[in-house]
Formats: sequence, structure tokens, C-alpha cells
Amino acid sequence: MAEALILSLLTGIFVGISAGYLGSLMVLKKMALVGDALSHVALPGLALGILFNFPPLLGAFAFLFASAVIIWFLGKATKLSYETIVGAMFTLALAVGILIMRDTELLEALFGDITKVTILETAAAVIISALAVILTKVIYKKLVLGMISEELAISKGINVNRTNLIYLLLVSLVVAIGIKIVGTLLVGFLVIVPAAAAKNVSSDLFKYAVLSASFGAVSACSGVLFSSYLNLPTGPFVVFSGIVVFVVTIFVKWKTK
Repeated sequence: MAEALILSLLTGIFVGISAGYLGSLMVLKKMALVGDALSHVALPGLALGILFNFPPLLGAFAFLFASAVIIWFLGKATKLSYETIVGAMFTLALAVGILIMRDTELLEALFGDITKVTILETAAAVIISALAVILTKVIYKKLVLGMISEELAISKGINVNRTNLIYLLLVSLVVAIGIKIVGTLLVGFLVIVPAAAAKNVSSDLFKYAVLSASFGAVSACSGVLFSSYLNLPTGPFVVFSGIVVFVVTIFVKWKTK
């Protein structure tokens, strides 16, 4: 029991940090719904993994990576917003996944079960989360400059399309590992709400990024602890914890005006 809780906490903290950090860019880019909708694309991959008896998270990784490339390509080719493209893709993926999965498997995929996390999965989550944060830090300023002015970014020698693709792939990685904690329905929360909370109380870009990561870790960690204590599903408690953090930041912002 103690070992399972430690693994759950370790996984939750690292995934929360990476999801919050990458989510800070999602909110800045006004792509919050992309982070949420992208999580649903993993469902067919999870379903195929269960159906053909290979690790479901590998299927989720594969589908999310393929989807990120398709979304990037269609956005570049059609000039449609990422929200529009992802909106079409995630509904299709959700429909396919529901058709393939059985009821009990569907519930676990949709809402997660971090109590079943293994040492190998925890190690993978820690490594992937750390790499995602490091690589995002490298391209963070390039992405922000591209948001302000794509023409200015290009004039500075930044390959905007390639940078956006790398970022989408990193988000896909974090979403895939976050599925184990809160499931496909709720993992988008970790990418959106901690960053939104940080935006309420941040005065500069550095503070915003750090607080986004911190709030993600706090939401995941407290959600795991509360759910373990009450012996209830983890996903909803991660959401409840994050919403409490968000409400507190609104109050702090209001008091400091």
C-alpha cells in the first residue's frame, strides 16, 4: 500500500509539473481546448492495446504522435485553427474508441487508475516529464515570439512550423502519460487549469511558467493523497484540487487589485 502510494505520488508530481509547464504555452496561445481535446485522441490506441494484449499506453503514444503530426500538417496546409482540426479529430477518435472497448475497460481509460501504476510506468513518467520540460524550456521563447508575431520570429531565423510541431509532440507525450492519473476525459484539465490559475497571479513570463508547473504538481499530488485517504477514484480529486487552487488565485488577484 505504501509503495503504491509513493509511486502514485511520484508519477503525479512529475506529470503535474510537465503538464502545467507545457500548458502555460497552451493558454498563452489560446489553445486550451486543443490540450483537452487532444487527450481524447488516445482512446483508440488504448482500446487497441487492450484488444490485442499489448501495453495500452504504447497505443496511446502512437495515436497521439500520429495525431500531432496530422494536426500540424493540416494546420499548415489549410490555415485552419488547431482548435477546428482537433475538434474534428477527437470526436472521431472518441467514437472509434468507444466502439472497440468494453464497459469496464472504457471506464478505466476514461477516468484513469493511478493505483495500478507500476515501477516501470513511474520511471517512464518521470523521465518523459523531465525531458518534456527541458525541451520545452529550450523552445519556450521561440514559441512566445511566434505567438507575438510569426513574421518577426521568421526574421529572427526561427522555423515556426518546426517549433510548433515539436511542441505538439511534447504535449502529446505529456497527455499520454497523464492518462494513467486522470484518464482521457480529465487529463486535459492538467494542461489547462494550473496554467490558467498561474496566469491570474503572474506578473512576468518566468513567474507564470514556474507557477504553472507548481500548480500542476500541487493539483496532482493533493488529488492522489485525498483519493488514497478516502479510497475513491483519483481523477476527480485531482480536478477538485486544481479548481480549489484556481479559485484561490482568483481571490488573490481580486485582493491585490
